[in-house]
Amino acid sequence: MRDNPTVLEERDVIDRQATASRLVLGIETSCDETAASVIEGASSAESGASAPYSRILSNVVFSQIEEHAAFGGVVPEIAARAHVSALDRIVAAALDDAQVGLADLDAIAVTAGPGLIGGLMVGFMTAKALAFGAEKPLIPVNHLEGHALTARLTDRLPFPYLLLLVSGGHTQIVLVKAVGEYERLGTTIDDALGEAFDKTAKLLDLPYPGGPNVEKAALAGDGTRFLLPRPLKSKPRPDFSFSGLKTAVRQAAENLAPLSDQDVADLCASFQVAVGDTLQDRLRRALESVADQHPSGMPSALVVAGGVAANAYLRTSLEALCEDRRLRFVAPPLALCTDNGAMIAHAGLERLLAGLVPLPDEVFALPPRSRWPLDEGAAPLVGAGKRGAKA
Repeated sequence: MRDNPTVLEERDVIDRQATASRLVLGIETSCDETAASVIEGASSAESGASAPYSRILSNVVFSQIEEHAAFGGVVPEIAARAHVSALDRIVAAALDDAQVGLADLDAIAVTAGPGLIGGLMVGFMTAKALAFGAEKPLIPVNHLEGHALTARLTDRLPFPYLLLLVSGGHTQIVLVKAVGEYERLGTTIDDALGEAFDKTAKLLDLPYPGGPNVEKAALAGDGTRFLLPRPLKSKPRPDFSFSGLKTAVRQAAENLAPLSDQDVADLCASFQVAVGDTLQDRLRRALESVADQHPSGMPSALVVAGGVAANAYLRTSLEALCEDRRLRFVAPPLALCTDNGAMIAHAGLERLLAGLVPLPDEVFALPPRSRWPLDEGAAPLVGAGKRGAKA
């Protein structure tokens, strides 16, 4: 379970006395990974947009894939029970790997939403108990903010930058302006991209988890065999829609039934090509929108984050777009694309260093939130994370 990537060169190792560095424990239980991590970091002496110097001291993740595989997807009650069973030992392992104790910490950060409410309650209540017992500040973190700020952990990326967040529950394009300042430019109006991958895998009888198995099957496929739709292509607002693409795959599969292995591979490859073209088109529109509305604040890079960001074909497609636009492309290491405690610890560190820590009376009265948009002023569309819409 040990995974300790470092973000610093040897010459940059933090001197805690000289830099007033901070230690933050992060806890993540929003879906089907039970995770904890310890991050060490200090404020940068550069401009306010610069990321802090930080490194991962420990990053422990327990995956529940085996528990959910028989059901073809995450079962919320099973996920919550697994978090209860695993979380104490995962936190203990993270502290042990980092060679620190609770008393050494400067704060405890925890995912407080969005996500499956049962899992969120397990992590949030555990973090509350640890923070209360150790008399440490408790920092509730938006799961999406964890993904949004990961590029500052791995690449020390300055603000602002454009974020493509693609996961099982979220597909959004967000302008990341500062810690706590996010402008949603586009979102899915139906399925999230990760959900579309999983549903495509299921209708093609590929095993769970769907996304990696669609990618694997596509390696042997012909992506030009099936002409699948590119939903919302050229539409002015950079939103997404994947339900029609998923339906087109189902109709093609039904017309060919029974499917050969090559049919499945070709459908997967054609699906990936359609997704890659769609992402490119929507991001081009988002960049045009930023140029029109924020001519003096153009993004420093395009960041792709979330579980779907692990897809190699889509990364290559987005790299090509950035090369064409002369824009830096940043994708975190695969282990930091999927849900993990390091991204929550780092988001907590950023908030701690920025002074964005709620008062104890406020935070201990807060409940976890199954819906929690990054841009709380955005219209409550499906995919935005608002109550009444799909997260």
